[in-house]
Amino acid sequence: MTTTERLPVLFVAEPVVLPGMVVPIELDEPAQAAIDAARSSSDGRVLLAPRLEDRYAAFGVVASIEQIGRLSGGAPAAVLKAGRRARIGTGVTGPGAALWVEAELVEDHAPDGRTTELSHEYKNLVVAVLQRREAWQVIDSVNRLTDPSAIADTAGYAPYLTDLQKRQLLETPSATERLTVLIDWTKEHLAEVEVADKIGDDVREGLEKSQREFLLRQQLAAIRKELGEGEADGADDYRSRVEGADLPDSVREAALREVGRLERAGDQSPESGWIRTWLDTVLELPWTVRTTDSTDVVAARAVLDADHHGLEEVKDRIVEYLAVRARRAERGLEVVGGRGSGAVMVLAGPPGVGKTSLGESVARALGRKFVRVALGGVRDEAEIRGHRRTYVGALPGRIVRAINEAGSMNPVVLLDEIDKVGSDYRGDPAAALLEVLDPAQNHTFRDHYLDLDLDLSDVVFIGTANVVESIPAALLDRMELVTVDGYTADDKVAIARDFLVPRQLERAALTADEVEVTEDALRELAADYTREAGVRQLERLLAKALRKAATRLAGVAAPERVVIGVDELKDLLGRPRFTPEAHERTSVPGVSTGLAVTGLGGDVLFIEANATDGKAGLTLTGQLGDVMKESAQIALSYVRAHAAELGVDPATLDRSIHIHVPAGAVPKDGPSAGVTMVTALVSLALGRPVRSDVGMTGEVTLNGRVLPIGGAKQKLLAAQRAGLSTVFLPARNEPDLDDVPADVLESVEVRLVSDVADLLRSAITSAEEQSVQAA
Repeated sequence: MTTTERLPVLFVAEPVVLPGMVVPIELDEPAQAAIDAARSSSDGRVLLAPRLEDRYAAFGVVASIEQIGRLSGGAPAAVLKAGRRARIGTGVTGPGAALWVEAELVEDHAPDGRTTELSHEYKNLVVAVLQRREAWQVIDSVNRLTDPSAIADTAGYAPYLTDLQKRQLLETPSATERLTVLIDWTKEHLAEVEVADKIGDDVREGLEKSQREFLLRQQLAAIRKELGEGEADGADDYRSRVEGADLPDSVREAALREVGRLERAGDQSPESGWIRTWLDTVLELPWTVRTTDSTDVVAARAVLDADHHGLEEVKDRIVEYLAVRARRAERGLEVVGGRGSGAVMVLAGPPGVGKTSLGESVARALGRKFVRVALGGVRDEAEIRGHRRTYVGALPGRIVRAINEAGSMNPVVLLDEIDKVGSDYRGDPAAALLEVLDPAQNHTFRDHYLDLDLDLSDVVFIGTANVVESIPAALLDRMELVTVDGYTADDKVAIARDFLVPRQLERAALTADEVEVTEDALRELAADYTREAGVRQLERLLAKALRKAATRLAGVAAPERVVIGVDELKDLLGRPRFTPEAHERTSVPGVSTGLAVTGLGGDVLFIEANATDGKAGLTLTGQLGDVMKESAQIALSYVRAHAAELGVDPATLDRSIHIHVPAGAVPKDGPSAGVTMVTALVSLALGRPVRSDVGMTGEVTLNGRVLPIGGAKQKLLAAQRAGLSTVFLPARNEPDLDDVPADVLESVEVRLVSDVADLLRSAITSAEEQSVQAA
């Protein structure tokens, strides 16, 4: 039979009250209202329920008011004794300001054998927990309990249960179910306590062992001292190693200070490991080791010529350096480790021209050790200067590690891809390189890890870069710039004949008697199968051709000898990938041929102009940068302003003009395409095409002046590769022609212009030529 009572509700946030518990409740205004209502209308009983944030509680306990008074702080409170469980029903009306509900009392089922067995097991677990706390009086109280439901509800006092677990117990009427979950929870708690106790015992045992080992070591040190055997021996005797090492005085003094700290710290101090690593690094560095430079200038030049074809400027610079060093040594002016005896250069040019391999040749020519430091993608300033010793896993920077790897204080250090150094929140490595590459400062270079002055003034630093503009101006100012602009067709043939073919024959396990590559085939490969400033792709094609030749020699009907000529290239490598296209591209009016410089060297750039009916305006496509967009605006303004002089009908330009620069997927920028855009617009307006064998470059002003540009040599090399016969250059670029190889000037006619009108008269076909071509 179900028993229902009307009771005022008292919600409490904590604790969760289970049947049988006696708890004090601080009385706020709602609680006071519930207590007053209970005393006046419900025989002093109140429904005590947990206060939840997201819903009303489904269960509570019927509690009787045992005492009303005040807490030690003076706040009003009531002592309540929890009785039976009750399921909270619907709200009802009642006297006072309290909330009244119908409460359905939950009947306790008679225990069966399973419930009694579970209650005994749980009581034993509770006693085990209390014994760990030495709560003997509570153990007696628990032992006197016999009712399984009452034993389960003693979990309300368990501090290791969460409020969520206690609410679950309150909302579980079945004593069997409550005891089942309580047994699992209590076993988990006991297991955690045992693990914690074991860890505590291990910690105490470890501390005792460490103390015992420390005392033993102290006693051992005292015994060795009495016997006169010293403090240590072998690799651990850092003091004797420092005193016996060939170190500068300042370095020896700093190392001995660290040895003293190591002796005072003891083996158990974390600092001892850092000091040992630092001392090992200092002792490994070649502080006083220097190799002797070769003074034979002729032999050094022979080494450079044997390793690389061309590159005269950098070879001359190394030979000059050697000549000066030799004269200073003869006159007694050479001071080992003196300032300014090193060199700092940067080789800038497209990929595949031999910049990286040149560093090793320079080291061979000088008779020095060589070490390469790859800087591509480095973004952490500590990679250059090292980490502070306070950091875990601290290491010296790449410069110190390069000196250590070289084993001498005057190696040749190649700083590869110096233009690809980045910066982020970890600092700017390029800024850290300022001191390294400054001949006036690097004699006292200080690495963060070493914290000692390191003399780098005798090191020859050679940097490599593809794009000079990517190098910070302050860093570039400290280096001597040597430009390697690429190879001519004749250079490529010579390099392939003297260097690439022998190397690839060796790699393919072939001999010159078995496979021969004709010079005509090499020229065809350089001209029509590749279009690059360097020779990297050329070497790949040679390797592919020799692999196929090796396959033929291993076939069933194997020939005795394979000769690779021009006719065989198509079978071995396929059809040529690059053929002259200037004639085809410029066959219609509005297309002109320009010259540009990219990170891969010089290249040919076609600029197309077109006009459509519509509102006058200018549309630009082809991923153009801001400077190039401005060049297009200047070009259009110039043509409109000088239409009468150029013989252009102004009405032809009062249309929608569209300028496109293929390839659209490649970003392009710079002012050097100004004259090319003017030529395309005038060609479009006149209806006459631009000469197919003509290329041009130069910045144009609103008045038609042609201003100088950069990369003249690379652009002329690109014009030769593209088969152009005439190139228009700004007149102020005439000094740059001194650096252009003679065979390029012989194959490409260079015309110097200072006014774009002179260029237009020669670059655009005349009306008579157009009529002849049409006929």
